Amino acid sequence: MATLGKAELRARLLASRRGVAAEERAAEARLLIDHLGVAVSGGSTVCAYVPVGTEPGSPEMLDMLLRRSVRVLLPVARTAADDTPLPLHWGEYRPGRLTRARWGLLEPPEPVLPPSALADAALVLVPTLAVDRAGVRLGRGSGFYDRSLGARGPHTRLIAVVRDDELLEELPAEPHDVRMTHALTPRGGLVPLFPAGHDGECHKSRGGSST
Repeated sequence: MATLGKAELRARLLASRRGVAAEERAAEARLLIDHLGVAVSGGSTVCAYVPVGTEPGSPEMLDMLLRRSVRVLLPVARTAADDTPLPLHWGEYRPGRLTRARWGLLEPPEPVLPPSALADAALVLVPTLAVDRAGVRLGRGSGFYDRSLGARGPHTRLIAVVRDDELLEELPAEPHDVRMTHALTPRGGLVPLFPAGHDGECHKSRGGSST
C-alpha cells in the first residue's frame, strides 16, 4: 500500500472501516480495553481521545482508565483565524460532561490546559487510520497531532490505535512525521514499533499537515 498516495489510502481505509459490522466493532473495542488495562498503571496520566464514528475503541475505554486511577486528558482542537490547526490543548475527562464540538468531536469541559500538558503523559493514545512497522502514522490529514506531539516527554509512549489489518508493513513517510512507538490492536495487543535504526526518528519535531 506504500505505493498509493495518502488520499487514496485514506479513502480505502475509511471505506473498509465503514464495512465492519457493529458486532465486530464492539467486540474489538472490548479487546482494546483489555489490552490497554494491562499497559497502564495507576497514578499515571494518559492523553486519550473519544472514538467517534467508525474509529476503533469506545468511550468505555476512558472509564476503564479512570477506574484504574489514571488521570485522563482529552484533546481540545482549535484553529487560527485562517483555519490553520493549532497544537492541541487538553482537558480532564469527567464522565457525563463531554460537549459536542467541531468536526463531530466530543471535548472535555473547562478548564482547558495548554499544549505543554502533554508532557505529563506516560502514554498518548493517537487516533490513526493506519500505522506501519517503522511507526509511520497515517491520520485524517488535519495536522493537529503533528503539531502537538513535539510536546511529549522523552519517555512518553505514542500509541496508534488501529484495527489489526491497519498495522501495515510500510506507509509513505515524510521528514516531519512524528513516529509512533507502539500500535494497539484488538488481537495483537500492544505492538512495539521502531525497528533497529529508527529510534532517533521518534523525537522529530512537530510540524507538517499529514495527520
